[in-house]
Amino acid sequence: MTRFGYFLSCEEYAPDQLLEQARLAERAGFDSLWISDHFHPWTNAQGQSPFVWSMIGAIAQVCDLPVTTAVTCPTVRTHPAIVAQAAATSAVLLGEGRFTLGVGTGEALNEHVLGDRWPHTAQRLEMLEEAVEVIRELWTGEVVSREGRHYTIDTARIYTLPDQPPPIYMSAFGPKALDVACRIADGFITTQPDAESVETFRAAKGPDAPTQSGFKVAWGPTRDEAIDAAYELWPNSGVPGELSQVLPSPQHFEQASELVTREAFAEKGAFGPDVAEHVEAYAPFVDAGFDEVYVANMGPHYADMIAAYGSDVLPQLRD
Repeated sequence: MTRFGYFLSCEEYAPDQLLEQARLAERAGFDSLWISDHFHPWTNAQGQSPFVWSMIGAIAQVCDLPVTTAVTCPTVRTHPAIVAQAAATSAVLLGEGRFTLGVGTGEALNEHVLGDRWPHTAQRLEMLEEAVEVIRELWTGEVVSREGRHYTIDTARIYTLPDQPPPIYMSAFGPKALDVACRIADGFITTQPDAESVETFRAAKGPDAPTQSGFKVAWGPTRDEAIDAAYELWPNSGVPGELSQVLPSPQHFEQASELVTREAFAEKGAFGPDVAEHVEAYAPFVDAGFDEVYVANMGPHYADMIAAYGSDVLPQLRD
């Protein structure tokens, strides 16, 4: 049976709001949480970017839902040894079996901030593969020294570890990234209802290999009000292709988003208070075979959205 989770958007909500959403999501009957890992929001209107590892520590104290980072880039802004330590501590805080490290090759928006060159796609995938090797080696609890192509580790050891290392899921878009995911990842993450990639991943990893996907909706008093609020905050969701990986700042995303019309934006996703529209938005992801589907709210009415999902949307989905 498909499980249904709630997506905590660190780009849009302040820390206290994210904690409130985590509590409300558990109370409403969501099965699990995604949380984004960003240094910048996509647009200035979104206006937030709390540090994900601090948020996970706080979430561990207010609810018992499993948490997946969706997704962490352990290659440029944050060295994989530091990600290994942060993820291990998160796994201990959340409790056995309740943390998953979701990884991906990231975006220049977040990863260029220390002045590093933004690598091309093939190199980013190569760096991610080596980073995952580093993380898993450090999770053994042994002293690690290695000279890799991209990362050097000098007599490093992680002391605070969970009893079992957390799984690592990889976000993959396109055949080259999916090929890497099939080699190195325990699970597959995407934001598209991509049945073909689900089949490819399970052919490589086994018929029970876990898969996750997610999408955004906007709750509101009316459909038009919900569209307006979401379009003001998230026009970048209509920016096509590789632009989302290479644009370096919220200002650049705002410029690119000028090409996204309100009408085109409103064609994708569920907006407003119509429960049937929200239920129907899940259909492509469920039909594609994903084990877990996560939903994020856009705009100020997240408490109403979570309550309505608990009373009306989730029961219909489970039926």
